[in-house]
Amino acid sequence: MSRLIPVSLLALGLFTVTFAVNLQAPLYEVYAAQSDVGATAVTVAFASYVGGLLPTLLLLGGLSDRIGRRVPIALALILGTVATALLVQVPSWASLVVARVLLGIGTGLATTAGTAYMTEILGASRARNAALVVTSATSLGFGGGALATGISLGVQGPTLLPASYIVLFVAAPVLAVIALGLPRVDKPRPVSLLRLPVFPSGTWVFGAAMALAWSTTGMTIAVIPLELAANDLGGWTGLVIFLAIFMGFLCQPMARRLTNDRALALGFVLIPLGFLVLLVGVWLKVLTFVLVGTCITSAASYGFTYLAALAEVSLRAPDDRARATAGLFVYAYFGFSLPVIASGALADMLGLLSALVAFAAAQITVTAIIVITWKRRAVPPAAAFDAG
Repeated sequence: MSRLIPVSLLALGLFTVTFAVNLQAPLYEVYAAQSDVGATAVTVAFASYVGGLLPTLLLLGGLSDRIGRRVPIALALILGTVATALLVQVPSWASLVVARVLLGIGTGLATTAGTAYMTEILGASRARNAALVVTSATSLGFGGGALATGISLGVQGPTLLPASYIVLFVAAPVLAVIALGLPRVDKPRPVSLLRLPVFPSGTWVFGAAMALAWSTTGMTIAVIPLELAANDLGGWTGLVIFLAIFMGFLCQPMARRLTNDRALALGFVLIPLGFLVLLVGVWLKVLTFVLVGTCITSAASYGFTYLAALAEVSLRAPDDRARATAGLFVYAYFGFSLPVIASGALADMLGLLSALVAFAAAQITVTAIIVITWKRRAVPPAAAFDAG
């Protein structure tokens, strides 16, 4: 079997796992209405995804080192199917919480095993290419699920069983079986099933950047749709969520031409810029600004920052790629969840727009602190003086 076939099938499996993650996003408001809950509850349900993902990363980040790469990926596909089926059978806020937890577990299993597996198929010398394939597949998946449901609802009208769900029900089980049949190129090691993630030396800034970038994506996916709905723009939710991730995918080839440090630096500039443009769009109720701002934050989050960070930790931990990937996503998903929950609570107290303004102020402050600290550590004062 040529490399192209297993690489393509693995990428398709990772796409489908992440496709399921935001599949239900355009229906958040419907599930919340079924249970009569507010913005805080919606953001808690959204972030409960991290409640499944973080324990998986913290405790099972090296699971695939012990049992092989294929089983975790197949299991992730099944978990995505079960989570979505639960929402069809019992459409409510409580079901959304449980479904998001299951989706988090699946993502944790698939991303750690998949990154390591892709590198093993392509070869260690092509680790950056492997990272590009993984980030491309998962970026398309994260954004594609929401867009597919948005389109389905636009064509079908209001329904709790959009066509996008049916596509997942058909494709995911088939891909789970295919995943188990992929070639076994890894060499399982007799390690403990419970293995903590590792944080390679010198990669803290990449982790911090991921936390910052994905907190912005989390706000775009969880909170911005609530404000759009309040302004009678709810029909654009699927497109906004898709753009929040897809534009990053388009920027990944450009990011690949840059060094990891330069890609990271560009991400630091684009993250707050994009959210400010988005915020102006929400404030003035101008959809064009919302879409443009979303595209800019996407370029930063899923383009330059995501690819640079994943490539860097993979290069710095060649013997522990699965656990190093787990460590990176620990950073990312803390950012993806905690600021979103805090903003949801603030929205219930002060209003959605006030919560978005508070987030933007905090984002700019934290970005400045991280960049200043990074530059000071990268260039010691004595070295900077000598260079002058």
